[in-house]
Amino acid sequence: MDKSSIYTAQDKLKDLISDNSRLLMVLNRFGISLGFGERSVKESCELQGVDVATFLSVANFIGKNERNVTEISMASLISYLKQAHVYFLDYVLPMIRRRLIEAIDCSGSDEVAFLILRFYDEYVVEVRRHMEYENRKVFRYVEALLNGEKDPRYSIDMFAEKHNNMDKKLKELKDIIIRYYPEQGNDLLTSVLFDIINCEQDLSQHCEVEDYIFVPAVRKIENSGRLKDAENDATEVEENRAADDQLLVLSQREREIVGCVACGMSNKQIADKLFLSIHTVTTHRRNICSKLQIHTPSGLTIYAIVHKLVKLQDIKMK
Repeated sequence: MDKSSIYTAQDKLKDLISDNSRLLMVLNRFGISLGFGERSVKESCELQGVDVATFLSVANFIGKNERNVTEISMASLISYLKQAHVYFLDYVLPMIRRRLIEAIDCSGSDEVAFLILRFYDEYVVEVRRHMEYENRKVFRYVEALLNGEKDPRYSIDMFAEKHNNMDKKLKELKDIIIRYYPEQGNDLLTSVLFDIINCEQDLSQHCEVEDYIFVPAVRKIENSGRLKDAENDATEVEENRAADDQLLVLSQREREIVGCVACGMSNKQIADKLFLSIHTVTTHRRNICSKLQIHTPSGLTIYAIVHKLVKLQDIKMK
């Protein structure tokens, strides 16, 4: 692979990872499983029900610093960002805390160690507050935009103006440990410092994806001329929803999963039937709920019947 050229749909996915190992995190957040062999980006994305253009936009930004928002699937991008939040809040940050406790003396006798841990805990609270705000306010605002509804009291510029890079405090913590913690020959501490450095870089790239891909793409939707204020009457709501229908079309894989849900299958049963991982099925179901704004199995069952994804006799009545 030419390291200077951007990634394309025809490139083999393994070559992207070889070119930039940080793209492993992109795969994870899009729900693309490992074990893709010689498959191309297009083949791998379609197999997992991932929008190819959105995947390439994020991969090229992280791997090549290439900015492209022209063909973004906003539903796919929001799903990617939400999965990144889960990764940071539920896995990486708690893991670093556990390893930090193992590496420094947190018994209470070492004041510097106590202050380092308190600094870290305060930082995690700040990150959680920031990401929960995005999940609760920003993403819901954008999902309403996709339904043609614009809240006149809010805009993506209000988010962008206050959006701060969450990696800066991690860098400060790393510097404090290096400069002031008087521990010698501590392999655990050296290892956790590498974890902090990797998390710092990952958070920085996550914030940049939001700043340079997500925010411009939302502005494009805001300025598209197809939005309406929330006060418009119900007739206009239905007309806009019909016009937006193309945005909500499910992929073939997503339609299969909706059919399985309607038939009463569990995530494990769906994964076994479609030869997917349970994580991939969960990610697909999250994307489906986001696209359709339907969050219950009974609602998806009705959708499946109306759109002829299943036959009535295939549905298990409880």
